Amino acid sequence: MRLLFLGDVVGRAGRRAVSENLMKLRNDWRLDFVVVNGENATAGVGLSGAHAQKLLEAGADCITLGDHAFDQKDMLGFVEREPRVIRPLNYAKSVPGKGARLFNTQSGKKVFVVQALGQVFMKRPFDDPFSALDAALRSAPLGGLADAVIVDFHAEATSEKMGMGHWLDGRASLVVGTHTHVPTSDTQILPKGTAFQSDAGMCGDYNSVIGMQKDEPLNRFVTGMAKGRFQPAEGEATLSGVFVETDRNGLATTVSPVRFGGRLQQSGPA
Repeated sequence: MRLLFLGDVVGRAGRRAVSENLMKLRNDWRLDFVVVNGENATAGVGLSGAHAQKLLEAGADCITLGDHAFDQKDMLGFVEREPRVIRPLNYAKSVPGKGARLFNTQSGKKVFVVQALGQVFMKRPFDDPFSALDAALRSAPLGGLADAVIVDFHAEATSEKMGMGHWLDGRASLVVGTHTHVPTSDTQILPKGTAFQSDAGMCGDYNSVIGMQKDEPLNRFVTGMAKGRFQPAEGEATLSGVFVETDRNGLATTVSPVRFGGRLQQSGPA
């Protein structure tokens, strides 16, 4: 299978880049399944139902969220009605929506998508992501119920993300980090066949501070005080993510970082 994961969509620029380019990438790269992390797509904080629908119409098969999952209040209801939107698995059990789902592709293959939040340096203590993901992957094992498994680990610390990659090596097609908005250069296939990258980066304007217009973040760094609200940068966005091709067992045979459009050096599948 040919899989694409796109990192955190930030604001209007990120939404526009996905809407204008994803369907072309699906066709040119012959993609079987696409996951998009959309948790910053609405004004840089959270995802509205309307913007989720636009990302799905643009070619996403599944949208993952993150620690800002419900900053847009209509997502509380939308995530219950739209099974293609996945919130983090290790939120409180009373939170609406699902943290994992098995999807059918047009070719008849099954893709299991699951997301969890990290604990290190996060603002509030979420449930243990390692045990949560272990249980989820037991319910839809790679090479058994699932032909491919994609894990979005939404976390701050690279050490925790790398630990998760090795913990799940051989049990997932791809383990990829999100949340920090900066693409890492450690794209690799781990020893047991799982593709890994510590952070997919963002789909947003990189002439910014992690997707936000520069003035207010710089003001806060320099003065220690807030002068205004963060606003998403609205220049040309780069699509950032990871492309994976799998074998019949769902393990990775190739993996490539994706940079398409915008300011970053271009890369993707050969």
